Amino acid sequence: MSDIRELYQQVIFDHYRSPHNRHDVDHASHAAEGYNPLCGDRVKLALRVEDGIVTEVGFDGEGCAIATASASLMTDLIKGKTLEQAEALIQRFHGMVTSEDEPAQRDTEGLGKTTILAGVREFPARVKCATLAWRTLEAALQGAEHEE
Repeated sequence: MSDIRELYQQVIFDHYRSPHNRHDVDHASHAAEGYNPLCGDRVKLALRVEDGIVTEVGFDGEGCAIATASASLMTDLIKGKTLEQAEALIQRFHGMVTSEDEPAQRDTEGLGKTTILAGVREFPARVKCATLAWRTLEAALQGAEHEE
């Protein structure tokens, strides 16, 4: 079990120290800002969608290691996905980090490396950190800003 926790920590810190897709998106078609008032995490997310496919995604903001890593992993995952696929991934991710089901019973299909964040389920105060970018993505796709 300690090997898995070490891997979890390594992936989180790698994405925190060197987040992927931390940049502005020119000609964004969807954007939203998210804020978690409990801990002060903030994320700005912008996407360019062409013909129903996420062709570019970027984020910026200030947050803890989990919030930043989650945004980095999420942006890697949704690039190239259709809007419908992105929406399904949002629901799967949220279910993965909040579900009472045993890990083997959770639907994590297509979540890739983001499954490393499943462990936050054991720390309820950190769930909002992990889901902030995902809820902000949901708000961007719906055309509204989001606050946890």
